[in-house]
Amino acid sequence: MPSGAAENRYLERPRRETRTLGALALPRVLVLPAVLLLLALATGRLAPCGESRAQDAEVTAAHEIERMRALNDGGDPAPEPIRWRPSRAVGKPYAGRLVGGVRLPAEGAAFFTWDPIRNTTPNRPWRRHGTDRLVQTLLDVLGEFQDEHPDAPRIGIGDLSRPRGGDFGPRFGAPGHASHQNGLDADVYYPRLDRRERGPARPAQVDQALAQDLVDRFVAAGAQFVFVGRRVGLRGPRRIVQPIPLHENHLHVRLRP
Repeated sequence: MPSGAAENRYLERPRRETRTLGALALPRVLVLPAVLLLLALATGRLAPCGESRAQDAEVTAAHEIERMRALNDGGDPAPEPIRWRPSRAVGKPYAGRLVGGVRLPAEGAAFFTWDPIRNTTPNRPWRRHGTDRLVQTLLDVLGEFQDEHPDAPRIGIGDLSRPRGGDFGPRFGAPGHASHQNGLDADVYYPRLDRRERGPARPAQVDQALAQDLVDRFVAAGAQFVFVGRRVGLRGPRRIVQPIPLHENHLHVRLRP
């Protein structure tokens, strides 16, 4: 759970690639799902519940495209694809494994990833796998946060789980994680007052208003727990928002099984 950080100033977001499908410009992450959706509709194999889910995903994706373009002065969405698939969290966060994990992209318009061991960005790919529900929750919460606070810096995301979950202790980089084993945990760095894309070194550097808004949004998204630093001053429902040691530069969100 503990995370380190190193300086990386908030830079202008790079332009994004798109891939054209017919008359629509779609990001690579949407090309395959779009083709599969069209085939399913043509063959009549799309069940009502699948149709509803696909429609919801289409609306979310369209909103994400527009949001990313607006934040990037008309630039295109990030090219890194997300391989969406059904996931399963097995066992406990501190004694479990991950089946069908989904890898979080290295960055997006609303977030960057941070490697807490090497103190650099992006985080290594094998450190950012979670259940499909965890990855979608992160994208939704941080996207809505950026919509509400367009002048805020991007939010840093640290470790999730390893590709198949399991032990994430000190042998993967000290001090390691006691949990983060079944794809339901993610470390999210508090936004800084100086807007730097790195975790704050001390509580005085935390933009407390923005950090509290993040906590509130994860609670509203159905988090089981949101662990925060004891000296950061963040609040929420007592059974969910819990101050613990070694979380002065990031919050730790855990979804319900």
